[in-house]
Amino acid sequence: QVQLVESGGGLVQAGGSLRLACVPSARIFRLRVMAWYRQAPGKQRELVAASTNGGRTNYGDSVKGRFTISRDIYHNTLHLQMNSLNADDTAIYYCFAGGNLGDPQGFWGQGTQVTVSS
Repeated sequence: QVQLVESGGGLVQAGGSLRLACVPSARIFRLRVMAWYRQAPGKQRELVAASTNGGRTNYGDSVKGRFTISRDIYHNTLHLQMNSLNADDTAIYYCFAGGNLGDPQGFWGQGTQVTVSS
């Protein structure tokens, strides 16, 4: 079973930055997209940013212009650079990898906590 290992979360002051990383433990076959999701307390999980094999990226409206997703296609390593963080960005951030964003056989990381203090 493939595991997605996330790192880089933590506590940061508003206006600060964090960089998340996601590394698969093994090769993922038929992998076409990797993404970051987040879930805040009492809220549904939402898409933060996604990156396809073809280099296309898309972002949630609330993070556009502040967050940047990047991916090492060869190693399938995924990063999320988060700048200008605010309290609304406080959530558990999850890495996802699969054939598409709705892939029921896709893989999820265990989540990494990001807390932004105001």
